[in-house]
Amino acid sequence: MTAPPSSAPPLPTPDPEPYRGAPERHPRRPRHPLAVATDPEAVELTAPVFGPADVDALDADLTRQHPGAPLGERITVAGHVLDRAGRPVRGQLVEVWQANASGRYAHRGDRHRAPLDPNFTGVGRCLTDDHGRYAFTTVRPGAYPLPDESAWRAAHLHFSLFGTAFTQRLITQMYFPGDPLLPYDQVLAVVPDAADRHRLIAAYDHQRSVPGGALAYRWDVVLDGPAATRTEGSR
Repeated sequence: MTAPPSSAPPLPTPDPEPYRGAPERHPRRPRHPLAVATDPEAVELTAPVFGPADVDALDADLTRQHPGAPLGERITVAGHVLDRAGRPVRGQLVEVWQANASGRYAHRGDRHRAPLDPNFTGVGRCLTDDHGRYAFTTVRPGAYPLPDESAWRAAHLHFSLFGTAFTQRLITQMYFPGDPLLPYDQVLAVVPDAADRHRLIAAYDHQRSVPGGALAYRWDVVLDGPAATRTEGSR
């Protein structure tokens, strides 16, 4: 469930001004295969502890989780979660988290001077359907500076996919087409292959956009194989 070894960002990165968080995010030890449990009940020790009833439609609409409406441009982001053969991955827990429209996270560790939005927490989740489809309604996140203010991050959504056990969790980021900050985003630049970087950028979906409502974006996630979506820590 990882990208080919050749696509892993090298360390040290050849970029003269690399993303300073790359060494902390990069795996330091060889991969180890997980042992397959022979006891049918052993999966209960590692599998997600949620059920379909625990995830409802409100979880996937980040604009309706508070009494008031959040500030910002409404968007929908939808797509498929697929395996290497293009088959849908059903019942996959997909999570998103993001900055608000001003570029600030609802997190005590975010010291960006942009304002918080009392009506936007910036987290959501859903389960893929029988066709492997997911969908979120949210606001377009704003750009924000790195903690040392040396550069700006392009607008992006963080995605988490849990697989069938927490030990299989994959984390990645989705970017928006046409963002002028894409060539300067230090996190995106850590991905060495241009094709891998392109797969992290969503496509505008005009047919699903609603006039006066939300602009739509389409982004598919491929979990493994040559066309795998780049994930944090993949080698």
